[in-house]
Amino acid sequence: MTAQPAAQPRTRPVAERQARPPRFAFSWSRVLLAVLCGLVLLFLIAPVVIVIPMSFSAAKYLSFPPPGFSLQWYENFFNRSDWTSAMIQSIRVAFTVMILATVLGIMASLALVRGNFPGKDLINAVIVSPLIVPTIIVAIAIYGIYARLHLVQTFFGLVLAHTVLALPYVIVNVTATLRGFDIRLEQAAQNLGANPLQTFRYVTLPLIAPGIFAGAVFAFIASFDELIVALFIAGAQGRTLPMRMFEGLRLEIDPTIASVSSMLITFSVLVLLSAELVRRRGRTEA
Repeated sequence: MTAQPAAQPRTRPVAERQARPPRFAFSWSRVLLAVLCGLVLLFLIAPVVIVIPMSFSAAKYLSFPPPGFSLQWYENFFNRSDWTSAMIQSIRVAFTVMILATVLGIMASLALVRGNFPGKDLINAVIVSPLIVPTIIVAIAIYGIYARLHLVQTFFGLVLAHTVLALPYVIVNVTATLRGFDIRLEQAAQNLGANPLQTFRYVTLPLIAPGIFAGAVFAFIASFDELIVALFIAGAQGRTLPMRMFEGLRLEIDPTIASVSSMLITFSVLVLLSAELVRRRGRTEA
């Protein structure tokens, strides 16, 4: 009777063992990083959490927590002409800037992405520089030029200055969309007889529409919320809503400031959510 060989232990193939996801290794560095990220997010969100309840305060001054709740400060905002006129002025300026920056941004993006000319990188850096250069420096430079051209305290001057600040947002968004664009679709349309204008209108424009919409939204918000350049350029007659809020913080500290801030926060969140939904829808259709 012969002896049977000992049973060999069953081992999993090497590929199967390597395919297993690694187990989560506890690390104090990861815990510390998560805590720090949470504290930073809390620091950023805390003003929003505080200012919204303060806008419904029944007190005659800014206090947290509010002693009671009331809509009197929202009513005060809409009943005072200095607040409503500043809001209308901001909307006028921001809407004009949005249209102007969007049109110029589309043309500039097409030139920077499709064009091949000397100095393209330098021109791109100059156009996008307002995102990097401190706003106070831009405001001083614009004021120095406007003082010679007599554009200070004019609606056109404020729109032109805000367009310079808003244009990089449009260029960044439209350029990103154009770089991910399949140029063979344009070539196919031209092979079927479409001229360049028809190709842009029926092929290019619908496909880059999400980037255009996102850039236009950011341009509107950049102009609507801008304060420093407006302080140098607008003057008392063209006072915008951020300027009126700045004056309110200096001269009269009441919960009307909190109500305006709450409305601006809500408006900005809704607009950004709309832009994100349009961007995702465009990515899905693409």
